[in-house]
Amino acid sequence: MSHNTPLSPRPLHHLSDVQRRVLTTRQLREHGVSGSVAAERCRPGGPWQQILPGVHLLHPGPPTSEERLLAALLYTASRGQGADGGAPGGGPSGEAMITGLAALALHHFSSVPPLASLDQVDVLVPRTRRLRATGFVRFVRAGTLPGPQYLAGVPTAPVARALADAVARLTDPTLVRGLLTESVRHGHCEAAAVVAELSAARLLSRPHVVDAVDALLAEGRAIAEGRLYDMVRGHHLPEPLWNVELRLPGGPSLGGVDAYWQEQAVAVEIDARSPRQDEHAWRGDRGRTRDHLERLGITVVRVTPKRLRESLAEQAAVVRTALIAAADRDPASYVVVMPR
Repeated sequence: MSHNTPLSPRPLHHLSDVQRRVLTTRQLREHGVSGSVAAERCRPGGPWQQILPGVHLLHPGPPTSEERLLAALLYTASRGQGADGGAPGGGPSGEAMITGLAALALHHFSSVPPLASLDQVDVLVPRTRRLRATGFVRFVRAGTLPGPQYLAGVPTAPVARALADAVARLTDPTLVRGLLTESVRHGHCEAAAVVAELSAARLLSRPHVVDAVDALLAEGRAIAEGRLYDMVRGHHLPEPLWNVELRLPGGPSLGGVDAYWQEQAVAVEIDARSPRQDEHAWRGDRGRTRDHLERLGITVVRVTPKRLRESLAEQAAVVRTALIAAADRDPASYVVVMPR
């Protein structure tokens, strides 16, 4: 607190530096500062300022990024205080968390403007909360909130959810594409998680979003293919035929696979789809293709980009087991292998 603050009957050492500079009217009262004194100090030219209704900044200069985020959360909590003055959800910010572009900045997205330059801070709250946007604070409502991640001590929406909330307000195709691509290129999350959140938010009807998701999935697939190469070479598996199409001799295509060990009749397929494909129809088609290949004696190992990122050694062990087991199986039917 500044030198103008009266002595507090309650010590402040339990608060961080930022929390000592941003306090609600109720918190000030608990520290011996009446509402009238706070109002006097927030007059033009005074040592304090009211940054949001009921939230005070205890210095005269512009707020830092951290102070703005804390103020947004404190304002959100103070609007829903119960009879005891506590925030819903038990914590100082209740169930609220930062989302949208501000959350992506906390997740260190390079394609997002710095926190200090954002005009708005989006706060994710339960749909039942009656809150009105004010100042630099906007609200995003959800029936079910994700578990927050704490970044720099701030409750923050996970990347996929923050992306969906940001994209919902953006109309610039270049920015949307850059955000989605960066999410997988820099390892923030998997493409499937982003597509699921965008779908839940009903954003896949927007052409510029679908185009960006196509780029996202292409990026995610390229990364997954690179991890598949790393898995084979890093775990000393036999070299397969890469990215090929399997056909019956003189017959139709049996589908493409990402890796194929012809001698052992083992195929690996990366499990990914385009948002333009109906999920149930796509999974039905893939299931029929897999069943057809396995009836021909070909073992199909399906891997997801997430598993390739999080458990590469485990996926290598699955493939190695399939290759070893080939010696105990009946020979597979002959298929033609073509470049894809």
